[in-house]
Amino acid sequence: DSDKVGSVEDGIFDAATGQFRYLVVDTGVWIFGKKVLLPIGRARFDNDAQRIYVTGLTKEQVENLPEYQGIDAIDYDYEENVRGVYRESTASQSIPVDGTAAYTRDTYNYDYDPELYTRDHVREENQPIRLYEERLVADKNRIKTGDVVVGKQVKSETANVSIPVEKERVVIERSTPTEAATTTANHAFNEGEVARVEVYEDRANVRKEVVLHEEVAVRKESEQDMVSKQATVRREELEIRADDDTVVVDK
Repeated sequence: DSDKVGSVEDGIFDAATGQFRYLVVDTGVWIFGKKVLLPIGRARFDNDAQRIYVTGLTKEQVENLPEYQGIDAIDYDYEENVRGVYRESTASQSIPVDGTAAYTRDTYNYDYDPELYTRDHVREENQPIRLYEERLVADKNRIKTGDVVVGKQVKSETANVSIPVEKERVVIERSTPTEAATTTANHAFNEGEVARVEVYEDRANVRKEVVLHEEVAVRKESEQDMVSKQATVRREELEIRADDDTVVVDK
């Protein structure tokens, strides 16, 4: 009657086949927060309204459902108690597909209860089946990875410079004539300066001057690299099962 009786909290899949088996429903204040399992075949999905409808089930039957206490607590006996309540709501009995009258713990198959575990029989005509797949979406963001500081510092070192210098010296050569030369007897003998020769030498002078020895240009360049990432993506594919005499057209 369109009354809210709970909220879907989780879903349970068959690990062996990947088939959707149950919805975990939290009944909230309706039945004091009790969590129960709803077989997927008894759920009618309204995707636009984001609701799931269950018809033909009374509050008393929900109270009789065994409480869901976690995935580890689900076993054959627990599921049989769940199935028993829902079979009463439809007055149906599980009939094995091979025609036998009974099944055991070891022989039970979910195909025995198609009204509980198959969604096709509650799907409205022409309602599309939506298949989804995961895709990898690449994105990037810019982050700061460091700083480069370019500056100047003064460094002192000892430098050597060479320059050629000249120094003059006076060479005095004395010799004795081979033939004696005579002069007059009245030659005047004088003392004092006879010749003056100026002597020079180079002195090295060292001074410092500032010259430009290098120019440094600072700029940024961008390099491109291709980064590859791997991840596992899932994809839903359509599975069609039909009897031998059923014609299936796959367009």
